[in-house]
Amino acid sequence: MNEILNDTLLELEKTQHDFWNVSRSTGNFLNMLVKIRNARSVLEIGTSNGYSGLWFLDALKVTKGHLTTIEYYDKRQSIARANFDKCGFAGMYTPILGSACDILDKLPSDKMYDFVLIDANKREYVRNFELIKPHLLPNAIIAADNVNSHREKVQTYLDAVMNDEDFQTEILDLPAGLAISYKCK
Repeated sequence: MNEILNDTLLELEKTQHDFWNVSRSTGNFLNMLVKIRNARSVLEIGTSNGYSGLWFLDALKVTKGHLTTIEYYDKRQSIARANFDKCGFAGMYTPILGSACDILDKLPSDKMYDFVLIDANKREYVRNFELIKPHLLPNAIIAADNVNSHREKVQTYLDAVMNDEDFQTEILDLPAGLAISYKCK
């Protein structure tokens, strides 16, 4: 990890609670998963200020991949884009502004992903899952943050993914709880 990236991550960690970012350990774990999976097409639902996106982009340098990131709030997305560019990731990401459900509902049928992070409106996790499922490549991974800290709001998602025979799911005891689902079929 280069010094500019590390310094930017440390700065963003100071505002973690204002922007609802993943923890450093979760970011590091997601970075490792992208590399292990050799993911090249990552979708992030919930950009915020770009903290988790920076972890993804750092991994995507290794896998020679691309990040597509969806954010509802323009101000947050602007901050994220500035952070991405400052760290040398220009051209490696596509920011999309708007409602995740609306955007996912209009994805072209040939748009496919091998790694997805769901970390936006907690009550929409299950709808995000339903909409993204047809756009997952074989052996894709879905990570969902806040599954312990916001269990009541994301329970419908957990029920759906855990009862879907196409997925193998485990909840990891990272700071806010991270559900990792592997697309088996």
